Amino acid sequence: MEEETIKKRKSWVARHNELEVVPSMKRRKEDHDYNARCVYLITLCVNGRKPLFGTLRDADAEHPYPWVEPSELGMKVIENRSNIMIENPEVKTLGFQLMPEHVHGIIFVSEQLSRHLGHVIARFKAKCTASFRSQLECSEAESQKIALWEQGHNDRILYGKGQLETWVNYLRDNPRRSWVKRHHKELFNVRHGITVGANQVSVMGNHFLLDYPFKVAVKCSRSMTDKEIEETCDQFLSKAKDGAVLVSPCISRGEKVVMRRVFDAGFPLIILLENGFAPKQKPSGRQFDACAEGRLLLVAPWEHHNQRRAITREQCMALNRIAEDIVLYETERD
Repeated sequence: MEEETIKKRKSWVARHNELEVVPSMKRRKEDHDYNARCVYLITLCVNGRKPLFGTLRDADAEHPYPWVEPSELGMKVIENRSNIMIENPEVKTLGFQLMPEHVHGIIFVSEQLSRHLGHVIARFKAKCTASFRSQLECSEAESQKIALWEQGHNDRILYGKGQLETWVNYLRDNPRRSWVKRHHKELFNVRHGITVGANQVSVMGNHFLLDYPFKVAVKCSRSMTDKEIEETCDQFLSKAKDGAVLVSPCISRGEKVVMRRVFDAGFPLIILLENGFAPKQKPSGRQFDACAEGRLLLVAPWEHHNQRRAITREQCMALNRIAEDIVLYETERD
């Protein structure tokens, strides 16, 4: 029996050590003082995106919306978050959301920190890691090899008008959005009559991307050189890594290259189409999988047609205007 237990433990450790360390989302403002008074949105992800912190549940008698039932480890994460606030009275929580495989926190540094904000976050991660390793059915030496978190963290400085309220609401609504995407596949069918700016559009895919607070339009001149396109790709890929949802009609070669590169990297996109959706149309190939995964939204401002025709300059300009309207969609709706 003891030998069988040892084998199980070794197998468990091996499986967890095989987890790919997902590249961390890191946002650092080079000229920013991370000891200073400021409001931040912090995101920390479980290594390998395993749902260790809890289970997503549907609404019930006690919960009007889908919610996350914390696991034993999830409860420890919540407890450690409170302890960090006690240890650092100048750091206050304005919003917090535990998800099965990540956590979001909006924190307010109310006065000058004696040490870099990164040290405070690292302390929280270390406490959670200690709680995690104490629950493992393996030796202490083996547990030290198993990482709970992705390396680093994502931080966003919130200083724009309305940003704090927008992100607090976004965090609060996170379980509902996750539940809908997981259990209501019908939302990935065509939805008509969505008002964006002065236009009525049809959409297919994850329409929640319209509500995402951080969207960026991709627009590239047709005269861009290969070198300029590559440099632009790097710039927009960096924005995507920082959490931006890129929006473009993919008209010029540069726009197509940028959006394809970001798509291949697995980041969410909103793509505008010149042609509308045919009855019972579904995305093809990899776009189908991307829609099912919730990282793609296709937007069509016009009706479907069967003709093969070149896009006009007027249509190009109209699509670019709609792309800008989509970027401003959340602000306009508020």
